Amino acid sequence: MAKEKGRKLVAQNKKARHDYHILDTYECGLALMGTEVKSLREGRTALVDGFVQIDGHEAWLHNVHIPEYTQGTWTNHSARRKRKLLMHRAEIDKLEAKSQETGHTIVPLAIYFKDGRAKVEIALAKGKKEYDKRQTLREKQDEREAQRAISAVKRRQRA
Repeated sequence: MAKEKGRKLVAQNKKARHDYHILDTYECGLALMGTEVKSLREGRTALVDGFVQIDGHEAWLHNVHIPEYTQGTWTNHSARRKRKLLMHRAEIDKLEAKSQETGHTIVPLAIYFKDGRAKVEIALAKGKKEYDKRQTLREKQDEREAQRAISAVKRRQRA
């Protein structure tokens, strides 16, 4: 069997981009059990409540739900266990220093397979206030309306 190439998205955390200002992103590996990998390959996971915590110079992914593998036996994993992130020491130290600042947190943005290996994209983020969220929605709506107006003008010119 040929080795997979490219990036295959498993799950994305759209809520994180809505709730936080993304300051910096990192790609890191995941230390997983075999049944977790099989469950991910089926495309089953939820990142909504996930967060990253740095404990003893190691990064840990908490609250990410990877359901038990349906054909698993007694070797099956628990669905919400904490999972170790595989990162370089310098990146972990940098994240730890930045996350200590007030209002900063580390959230997972996506889980995907890259060349057959499970990866997670995490972000250093700062929480948005309610008015920031409304402002972002307003900007998206304005952009959408502008694109509609431009396409309407182009359609009229063609006719």
